[in-house]
Amino acid sequence: MRLGIDLGGTKIAAVALDADGAECARHRRPTPRGYDATLDALAETVAALDGRCGGETGPCETVGVGISLPGVVDAAAGRVRAVNLPWLDGRPFAEDAARRIGRPVRIANDANCFTLSEAADGAAAGGGVVLGIILGTGVGGGIVVDGRILPGANGLAGEWGHAPLPWRDDADGPAVACGCGKTGCLETVLCGAGLSRLHRHRTGLFLDPPEIAARATAGDAAAAGTLARHADALARALAPVLNLLDPDIVVVGGGLSALPGLCGAVTERWGAWTLAATPRTRMAVARHGGESGMRGAARLWPA
Repeated sequence: MRLGIDLGGTKIAAVALDADGAECARHRRPTPRGYDATLDALAETVAALDGRCGGETGPCETVGVGISLPGVVDAAAGRVRAVNLPWLDGRPFAEDAARRIGRPVRIANDANCFTLSEAADGAAAGGGVVLGIILGTGVGGGIVVDGRILPGANGLAGEWGHAPLPWRDDADGPAVACGCGKTGCLETVLCGAGLSRLHRHRTGLFLDPPEIAARATAGDAAAAGTLARHADALARALAPVLNLLDPDIVVVGGGLSALPGLCGAVTERWGAWTLAATPRTRMAVARHGGESGMRGAARLWPA
């Protein structure tokens, strides 16, 4: 049995998977504030899963507990830099969590866990080199090669959201400041707020992404044009990554993965910017969606 926990800024979601990857139990609770309170909540979450899948014999037999969380994760040192969970910054989190839970713990960035989940039994299953991208409030990413996360020397592999938008022109709108301290990062263009800014730049009208998508689906030419320009920006953003990494598949999650026709629009365009005129790389929407964080965390341990 493998236990996976997705530790987010507002909620803790957890799942127990058997050796075949089938779900045995799940648990959800709010994320408390503070370091000790978070450790206690993780221990309580594991106990809740034990109670649901262990039966009369006691706790379920687990290889270990995996934890997915936002931010930069230095798995080798067991430390994190988490903007949404600042009380974890610089603390020996993996070591302390293992002590509090009473079992071995592995930690990884949430985008890496998302990618691992989709590569294992999701939309990217069977892909040797998988690039996972998340388009939502922010823009994140992860890389899985032959079923294993590629973390990088600094825990930054896959963090493509803080590169500048390639081949930018006036149609993309003015560059804006990013939370990382730079200006014009992909995150500011491709996230939900970036899509709304793009529509306002093109039309003078500010709409949230679901409304833009709904209007485009209903035949609104201006909204459809905004989605087309956003897809073009995403194709340009992915082109250098395809040239460098040459993945078998790009799997996309986050709220903007539901934009109508997104994958087809991007794959139709990215060949204009890559060295391969007709890339064989596929693009697909995540199968497990918001559950991929906890499912990927469970898979940080072997079956």
